[in-house]
Amino acid sequence: MKLLVTGGAGFIGSNFVRYMVNKYPDYTIVNLDLLTYAGNLENLKDIENKPNYKFVRGDIADRDFIHGLFQEEKFDYVLNFAAESHVDRSITDPGIFVQTNIQGTLALLDAAKTFGVKKYLQVSTDEVYGTLGETGYFTEETPLAANSPYSASKAGADLLVRAYNETFGLPTNITRCSNNYGPYHFPEKLIPLMIINALNDKELPVYGDGLNVRDWLHVEDHCQAIDLVLHKGLVGEVYNVGGNNERTNIDIVKTILKQLGKPESLIKFVKDRPGHDRRYAIDATKLRTELGWSPKYNFDTGIEQTINWYLNNKEWWENIISGEYQEYFKSQYGDRLGVE
Repeated sequence: MKLLVTGGAGFIGSNFVRYMVNKYPDYTIVNLDLLTYAGNLENLKDIENKPNYKFVRGDIADRDFIHGLFQEEKFDYVLNFAAESHVDRSITDPGIFVQTNIQGTLALLDAAKTFGVKKYLQVSTDEVYGTLGETGYFTEETPLAANSPYSASKAGADLLVRAYNETFGLPTNITRCSNNYGPYHFPEKLIPLMIINALNDKELPVYGDGLNVRDWLHVEDHCQAIDLVLHKGLVGEVYNVGGNNERTNIDIVKTILKQLGKPESLIKFVKDRPGHDRRYAIDATKLRTELGWSPKYNFDTGIEQTINWYLNNKEWWENIISGEYQEYFKSQYGDRLGVE
């Protein structure tokens, strides 16, 4: 059995690649990643010499390259994690998100159809559903109502996946997850950014009033869910993956500060970003009842494990905080908030 995992050097992708390489030694896992700013092969140093693992560098939006790769490798399954994924970046430069998230998905779907893969699985996000009020949950039947260029590009990709199933009969699944956290998370995202800034006694930038709500899912629980959908998910179906751990952003920040023994005076409220969705919350009943999934972590155990990982892997995140990231961070939050 040969699997193509795109974006396998990123946060969720690398955790999934490690999970699959270790769980299924009789599978061959091919990791395709362009190694842009958030792709990091250091994430996979512990498995790089495993006999069932192979890395290929390339762009999913390069149609000729993708078709050549599929012809050579003859994949059984394709799992597309590759995406530009940061909302702030999508506001600054939406075109990159259309190129990778839509054109790249189209190239993969065409190749999957042409070479007859057994299943194509698209890893998506709850952000395609838009925003919620104080009550209610996103289900698989919730209409798509993307509010940022990032989520719009992911919604467009999801619709292409649906179309290739309906029109061409390509076996597909889509998973839509809530906010992930855990080891190897690139430090532009909320939890790793706050941990690293707190460790360095830097100000912690919090958008608006800090009361935006997200449902937090540990990345290891997400990997298990994708594994189940890949092997047992009904063809053509969408499966929501949520941790059932709703927290406001300010609560997350205060939890991190408390666990690290740092003062709340480090919190700095900054101007809210445009189109900032107020609340996301996932109903994962379908995944639980149909496929028997249940998360291993609640938020208290998960955030403690995550903070300890960053404390024990300082060299990893110090190496990631490069000059390019510094310039991006300054453009978003100002010089005084930069991670050093």
